[in-house]
Amino acid sequence: MKRIKDMVAEANEVVSHAAASDMMALHSQEGVTFVDLRDPRELERDGMIPGAFHCPRGMLEFWIDPESPYAKPQFQSGDRFVFYCASGWRSALSARAAQEMGLETSGTSTTDSARGKRLVDRSATSQKNHKTGQVGPDRFQI
Repeated sequence: MKRIKDMVAEANEVVSHAAASDMMALHSQEGVTFVDLRDPRELERDGMIPGAFHCPRGMLEFWIDPESPYAKPQFQSGDRFVFYCASGWRSALSARAAQEMGLETSGTSTTDSARGKRLVDRSATSQKNHKTGQVGPDRFQI
């Protein structure tokens, strides 16, 4: 049986990595979309990066495929995407899947080693956390 840690490691070998600060520098740029892959409960608890597009991990491939009845226009835009989640596992798997499905410039994952946090290429944004009052990517852990 293939283990999830092996799948994530394989994904990390084929997606590029950059610092979270470098990815956040892309935020608000034309042609860049941040995709939050976290569960709705995580969004409620931690908030989102402002302007990010929410795509639950389980729907990603369905939303990317233009022939799927669930296809979303955000993934047909031709944008560069920054995928992010809480642990970096979902974002690594998602970036790889997006890359394999033919999305251009997909697959960059970012790690902020100072905070142990990670983002993956396909942009993201965040709203104020209702419990802590914090705003922005500092609320995202991997």
